Amino acid sequence: MARIKIFPKTFLYTLSVLIFIVITAHGIMYVLAPQISLGLVGEKGMELDGFFVSTDVDASQFVTFTIKRALPVSVSCCIVIAIVCAALFSRSITRNICHLSETAQRMTKMDKSAICSVTSGDEIEDLAENINSLYRNLLKAIHNLELEKKYVQESEKLKIDFLRAASHELKTPVTALNATLENMILGVGKYQDYDVYLPECKEITEQLSEMIHEILETSKMNITNEEKPTEINLPELLTNLCEPYKLIAAANEINFSVCLPQHFTVSIPISLFEKAVSNILANAVAYTESGKLISVSMDGRNLVVENECVPVRQSEIPRLFEPFYRLDYARSREQGGNGLGLYIVDTIFSALSIPYTFQAKDNPQRMCFTIYL
Repeated sequence: MARIKIFPKTFLYTLSVLIFIVITAHGIMYVLAPQISLGLVGEKGMELDGFFVSTDVDASQFVTFTIKRALPVSVSCCIVIAIVCAALFSRSITRNICHLSETAQRMTKMDKSAICSVTSGDEIEDLAENINSLYRNLLKAIHNLELEKKYVQESEKLKIDFLRAASHELKTPVTALNATLENMILGVGKYQDYDVYLPECKEITEQLSEMIHEILETSKMNITNEEKPTEINLPELLTNLCEPYKLIAAANEINFSVCLPQHFTVSIPISLFEKAVSNILANAVAYTESGKLISVSMDGRNLVVENECVPVRQSEIPRLFEPFYRLDYARSREQGGNGLGLYIVDTIFSALSIPYTFQAKDNPQRMCFTIYL
């Protein structure tokens, strides 16, 4: 048997109650009306307004006969009125409930425009507000999960790309080492001179060890860091951070200028920020020729690191932040480093939500790294 919906169910229940009341009222009136005195003096007369009226008609029979004649019309009218009242009452009661049901059905289909609009001023309105609040929280949670899913997918893709790049980067020295050792074992030509090629093998293994260490350190940057931001005087931190790079610059006859205000307070995770800035400074020193200038300064709230050099082509700048990427004219590790410096910088600043720019400038030709604090 199909379930009866709430409107016809409420209508039938209300109509039954009203019809029961109508029938009961008419039954009581039919039974009791003839028994009521109505000023009845005797069976053959009654007193009305001080006058005694005599009649041959039995009063009780007359009242009963009148009620019987009027009863069908009265019951019919009352039933019609009961049907109208039951319909209006049922519609008033069930309208908001039906609206809640329809809206909830739209919500199950994730219709973002679905909202319960009830202004009854009672518990049903409170229920509608609770449903709306619950649905908003659900949509917000779903949105956050979608963002988290997207972030995890991007992180996994970056991790896979990084591992592929790392594998490719490690393959070259491993192949070179394997070939050298194999030729030494077989005593092929010049490789019989162990005094020359054993130190070369040791150098390659040290290179591999350094690369593996860098790769492991870099891979940790993808893990959420628990370091809390600390309020610190940035110029003091940067002055200490620049000291070793000033020594390296001096050894290579590179001018190193540090121009910072006396006091500028920021709240940052210190060790992560130091690592990022250290990589920027190391990159600047590595790509600046003798006699050129490296400058570290503040422009308002922005930290600016500039180094005079041959500008990088605009098309290549985004690729500099890819792991193990080196410029065409600095493809070897000796000239172009390990290719992880700017990748680490990008990873750290992305994790800390610190915006930055890296662009070429003229007069003089230089590269400018700006960190927006």
